[in-house]
Amino acid sequence: MGLFKMEQYVEMVLTYLRMEDMSGDLQFEKVSLDKILKQSVRKYSQMFILQKIRLDYRPVERIVLTDEKWLEFVTEQILSNALKYTKNGGEIRICLEEKRGRECLVIEDNGIGIQAEDLPRVFEKGFTGYNGRADKKSTGIGLYLCKKIMDKMGHKIWIDSEVGKGTRVYLELTRKEWNPE
Repeated sequence: MGLFKMEQYVEMVLTYLRMEDMSGDLQFEKVSLDKILKQSVRKYSQMFILQKIRLDYRPVERIVLTDEKWLEFVTEQILSNALKYTKNGGEIRICLEEKRGRECLVIEDNGIGIQAEDLPRVFEKGFTGYNGRADKKSTGIGLYLCKKIMDKMGHKIWIDSEVGKGTRVYLELTRKEWNPE
């Protein structure tokens, strides 16, 4: 697992460096959301098994207009966080849900949750919050990158959480047809 974590950190640094010029790298196309989710889950399958974390995922059967590579990075980062902050034997759920009048992809865990006072700052660069300081597992970069990437793709991301109950990350992926001009 040590090599896997190192690869994750290297990938995060490279993503951070590429993100500044990502507008030229965006390739919007209609892609299966299930394809992206299955690839992300597959990447973390060993962690699910080692931590005995149950995955509740039913195919969402949606085609979205997005950049597959960048959205996959976002879903991987959210799954990584969910695995990091969910105790052994916990559960992560992936589903579609109506929220704020829009259909959203929800990635939910029953982990330790995020303190209410930290929630407004979770997307700030370098912010680790109470959980990150308590167990020193947080870099404060992952959710920052997710927010920046989602903004550049014209998608939305937000988080609801309750300490001791878990965290729900919402990805609103609807967007108008993409026009690079």
